[in-house]
Amino acid sequence: MAPTLAHPTGVNFIDDQQRPVHSDASTYYGGEERFSRGRTYSASFAHGYNPKRPPVFGDEWHQRSRRMSHDEKSSAPRRFLIDVEETIRVVLEQEDTDGDFQISVTDAGPKLMALGTATSNGFKSFDVRGTYMLSNLLQELALARDHGRKRIVLDEARLTENPVDRLSRMIKYSFWNALTRRIDGEGLEIICADPKNRTGRVNPRIYVPHGEPAMADYYRQVAREKPHLNLDVQVLPETPDDPVFVKSLNNKPGILALAMQEVDNGKGQKVLKGIPFVVPGARFNELYNWDSYFISLGLLVDGYVNLAKGMVDHFIFEIKHYGKILNGSRSYYLCRTQPPFLTDMALQIYNQLDRSDMEENRRWLKRAIQAAIKEYHTIWVAEPRMDPKTGLSRFRPDGLGIPPETEATHFTHILEPYAEKHGLSVLEFSERYNEGIIKEPELDEYFLHDRSVRESGHDTTYRFEKRCANLGTVDLQALLYKYEVDIGTAIREVFDDELELEEDFALTPFPPSPESYKNTHRWERSRSRLQKSEEWFARADFRKGIIDKYCWNESKALYFDYDTVQEKQSLYESVTAFWTLWAGCASEEQCWKLISQSLKKFEVLGGLVSGTEESRGKISLDRPNRQWDFPPPHQIMAWVGLERYGYLEDAQRLAYRFMYMMTTAFVDFNGVVPEKFDAVRLSHLVDAEYGNQGIDFKMVPREGFGWMNAAYQVGATYLSTGMRRAVSTCTSPEVFFGQSSNAQPSHVQAYAATNDPLGLAMDTLQLSSPVIQPANFGPPPPELHGSEGQQDRAYSSSR
Repeated sequence: MAPTLAHPTGVNFIDDQQRPVHSDASTYYGGEERFSRGRTYSASFAHGYNPKRPPVFGDEWHQRSRRMSHDEKSSAPRRFLIDVEETIRVVLEQEDTDGDFQISVTDAGPKLMALGTATSNGFKSFDVRGTYMLSNLLQELALARDHGRKRIVLDEARLTENPVDRLSRMIKYSFWNALTRRIDGEGLEIICADPKNRTGRVNPRIYVPHGEPAMADYYRQVAREKPHLNLDVQVLPETPDDPVFVKSLNNKPGILALAMQEVDNGKGQKVLKGIPFVVPGARFNELYNWDSYFISLGLLVDGYVNLAKGMVDHFIFEIKHYGKILNGSRSYYLCRTQPPFLTDMALQIYNQLDRSDMEENRRWLKRAIQAAIKEYHTIWVAEPRMDPKTGLSRFRPDGLGIPPETEATHFTHILEPYAEKHGLSVLEFSERYNEGIIKEPELDEYFLHDRSVRESGHDTTYRFEKRCANLGTVDLQALLYKYEVDIGTAIREVFDDELELEEDFALTPFPPSPESYKNTHRWERSRSRLQKSEEWFARADFRKGIIDKYCWNESKALYFDYDTVQEKQSLYESVTAFWTLWAGCASEEQCWKLISQSLKKFEVLGGLVSGTEESRGKISLDRPNRQWDFPPPHQIMAWVGLERYGYLEDAQRLAYRFMYMMTTAFVDFNGVVPEKFDAVRLSHLVDAEYGNQGIDFKMVPREGFGWMNAAYQVGATYLSTGMRRAVSTCTSPEVFFGQSSNAQPSHVQAYAATNDPLGLAMDTLQLSSPVIQPANFGPPPPELHGSEGQQDRAYSSSR
């Protein structure tokens, strides 16, 4: 049955406020409900008369006359008069057949509902049809409920809205806001919630760095003023990343204090207030390192420059007080960092800052570059991450024991043989191993590599299995090359080729060698001389040389990781080879070979995959999927790299594929924006490790997922008007680009017949349950071009 309306007796419900149809929910549903005296035939409806036709069922089918192209159309935009709670009840009862509070292609409802029109005061009705319109209806009703609305006048245009426009709008005006956090008295309750905390203690704990007494006093005051929080305030020692100390915090996890600013409280007093930042979302409810870079790109597209700037301020704070940009801002991450993006992030933001105060902008950039130089010397080119023999840097963090932030059973298969060896349960063995009572050097080596995988950001992948700490990965070398170029460029162009460092730390020797790294007492100090651009460009040239020497494989036309222990390339094919294009350290010839010979290995229906199936190997019960292996997507870096070298058509084609994959999921699955996709099957219904994040919501998506939100906003900037229209109609890349399946790589052909979202979703249904179990952004491009004629191409083509 169609949902009924309950008006006050003898009145008509009207809404004559002129709101933009596609405004955000707070604008569209803000204000009060209004009524007028009923003077039309529809007033009888208020007393129980319901003239609407219900769906006619028979033998599990129903018949409604189809709308035809020649049907009479109203000249005025259609609007519906809706009772919010009743319509929510009817929509879920009729359409949500799997009980997940979402309307998707897997639901078996009639996908049709009659809604009363506003012009007839609900007397006449019009059918809303299809998954997309009905899921949008459910979302709009949930948003109206959020704003306290009992009845609404809803524009049909919000139900039929262009899906690319709708998702972009939701990201810009809703998702970013939902993912924004602050660490202060007002934001502690939200930010302290940690889904990864397995200790059983839910009361918040905050760790304040040494040397910030005012901050410690502030949080103690918060604890006194809000006793219901049971806030535990702890001050860290001067060296907070000592592995023994960090391990001692495993049973006392807490949030780490971040940067704050002094603001006027309106009474002429200065008080501390947390600087806002954006988290990835779902189980990742803290500030992350490389997630924040990709998030900042999306924030810049959407005009949130100050929000992105605040995240750099937090990174500067972390480097000063915690010694590095942390993997994440929790106590169990104190020993680990993640891939370095600070210089590019800072320069992107600097270029978009308000130019009314350029001197302040320069001071801000100076702090960021100074922090990056400290991180470079004390982390990335310092041992143990630096291999002095080759000059390659590695992901190789300190740490002891089993990472506490993982799921309880994550390492069970690794620990079971050792537990049996000692005649203990896995839990007992884990406790004794963590306490150092039991020594297992082999297991120590395993967890060294495991921590390195997590520091790499690619946790986890068979690419790094049991060897990550020994690898000079091509992606890390590309990022450090970009650091060196960015620092040199900033010193030359912004700071008149001279930069003074304010903090005192050791400067690593250059060029690196085993001998120079042994004599640490001879190393220069940071305050002993000014920084010049010449040195940083020399470091970049040196790194380009070792990348070519150790990572480039001419015969395979691809960059590979280099094993510094076995002294040979690790021939695992990874799409991070294309990060060299983003950084600009590949020659024109190398770029051409990458694109002409290697790109096809990674390009699939939904864009790019992280690695090839040949490198990953076969998947089985004993060898399950890893989330950073084939098939999760890895996109933004490649788009920017291809654009940088002039291959715009290729960049745009890849962006189209990715945008198509995200848009079809958004249309078919109630507006979902997940953490990861199967880019081959074009499905977010993937089962890898801890499952997919961003899919567990009721009625309306609230936050999406950080880097995926950003990837969508960035990807949209690569599309021409025609491509954007095609994505909006969910036109397959194969149809849009006119490519036959014979022109595709074999792994694309293998799945060409199985990319129907409904079929793929139904394949994932568990027979035992009716519920689905879901298991510009770089510097201006140089004058580089690919093969002859590339320069004549029109502009057409990333946890």
